[in-house]
Amino acid sequence: MDFPIFHLDFIGNRMLIAITAIVHVIINHPMAVGAIPMATLLEWIAHRKKWSALDDLAYKITFVFFVITTSLGAMTGVGIWFTTALVNPDAIGSLIRVFFWAWFSEWVVFFLEVVFIMIYFLTWKPWSGEKKRLHLGVGLFLSIFSWLTMAVITGILGFMMNTGKWVPFSYEWVPESSMFTAFFNPLYLPQLIFRTAVAFLGAGLFFLFLIPFFKKLTAEVRGRAVRPISLWVLAWLPVAIAGAIFYWQRIPVYMQANAPVALATQDFTRWYQTILWFLLGMAAIVPLAALWGVVKPKRLPAAALVIPFIAVATLLGTFERLREFVRKPWVIQGYLYANGLRAQDYPLFKEEGVLSRATWVRHHQVTEENKLEAGGELFMLTCSRCHTVGGVNSVRTRFQKLFPVQKWDEEQLAAYISTMHNIRIFMPPFPGSDAELKALSAWLAANQHYAMRAEGGQTALLPSAPVLK
Repeated sequence: MDFPIFHLDFIGNRMLIAITAIVHVIINHPMAVGAIPMATLLEWIAHRKKWSALDDLAYKITFVFFVITTSLGAMTGVGIWFTTALVNPDAIGSLIRVFFWAWFSEWVVFFLEVVFIMIYFLTWKPWSGEKKRLHLGVGLFLSIFSWLTMAVITGILGFMMNTGKWVPFSYEWVPESSMFTAFFNPLYLPQLIFRTAVAFLGAGLFFLFLIPFFKKLTAEVRGRAVRPISLWVLAWLPVAIAGAIFYWQRIPVYMQANAPVALATQDFTRWYQTILWFLLGMAAIVPLAALWGVVKPKRLPAAALVIPFIAVATLLGTFERLREFVRKPWVIQGYLYANGLRAQDYPLFKEEGVLSRATWVRHHQVTEENKLEAGGELFMLTCSRCHTVGGVNSVRTRFQKLFPVQKWDEEQLAAYISTMHNIRIFMPPFPGSDAELKALSAWLAANQHYAMRAEGGQTALLPSAPVLK
């Protein structure tokens, strides 16, 4: 309410955050968190067995991850801060008050991670021979710091879904909003287990995906690389499956009810199990084939390795989409709605109106003269963080689905908006006064894109209504 509204109508605010976050997770988890332990393991095997060719291969693959994580990975990491601060500054402000020291610690750890990754990569070749043990130590420290950044952020993400803490010697959770309890909420441990397993699993699959692109490798070197990586992937598969099941069981029932909408399916339980086993099964095919010799390492084509590579990326993207959506209508469970308004302020908004408390609006009260313009401002204040006018997830699209035959008038829209949260449980209740409800309904009625009308046995599109901004 104290900040101006940022809105991209063609893509939508939530899609902007989603794209940035999913790209960052797909890069960060396998390439930053999981890849360094994998590279250190290969380097240790090469040092122990005195296989210089394997050491060189691990170095080349690490170079690929080094470039991607320090460029696109770093940019999308900062991009998450930038986009969330633009779209929902109240959420970031509220979380900073609870997690200031956690984020401060995370940034210190991140800085040390960048320092270690620079040292690790740039000293790989110079620190050979007797210095190789020192270089392996750097890899071990980097692995720890990379994982710690994820461990801290996972606490904050778990807190946003459930702000409770565990009561010792009982099996109950009670609400308590603090940094300490964030790392002991019911969703922290299962989420951390799942993320860790998928990160390490994904790193192995990314390594396997890159190996065939190095054409000068001999069959012997490929075999030496593929076998430990395959064992690594297969070792983390059951952990990922157990973590997913553990995580799903800890998600509150009311959040589980949002899952079908999040993934566009009405039978989520069966679909969830099917997609989980399919993706993890795809992730196991190539390592099993390489390990058991069904597919010889020298004949392992890049095309075959695309399948598990895409599988783990899809799994991460699906997981992030599901995690973000199931907590709706909240951004911070029980405290801040997805529209950026605090639950404790709703009684005041109902009595005095949202516009009266908004700083960056032209109209602070609804009148007959400004009804449509005030309705547009109410849309920006209460709806635009999830919806657009004519872009992704637009209100016009909703009109097409809800009103396929004829337009609804203002009274029908007002009645629907006032109760929609009871049916669409992932949507916050409308916070404003009765006058503001009517203003928003009038604006939405004027912006119905088109209605379907039967004419001579055929359906025709009516002309679009003007967009009122």
